[in-house]
Amino acid sequence: MSCKKATYLLSQRMDRKLSAGETLSLKFHLMMCHGCTNFSNNMTFLRKACERVVNDTQGISR
Repeated sequence: MSCKKATYLLSQRMDRKLSAGETLSLKFHLMMCHGCTNFSNNMTFLRKACERVVNDTQGISR
């Protein structure tokens, strides 16, 4: 799997459940590619940070 395909699947994984084949291929790629592993970790961090900001600002009345 190319890094381009892996990053596409990492993005898709945020919005939908990947197929078993996609998941297996992605996991195998991530075991060997530190760049894509870092990309995955960064995406997860950013998503959680955005969710925290949204949750924190929902209690603020305007």
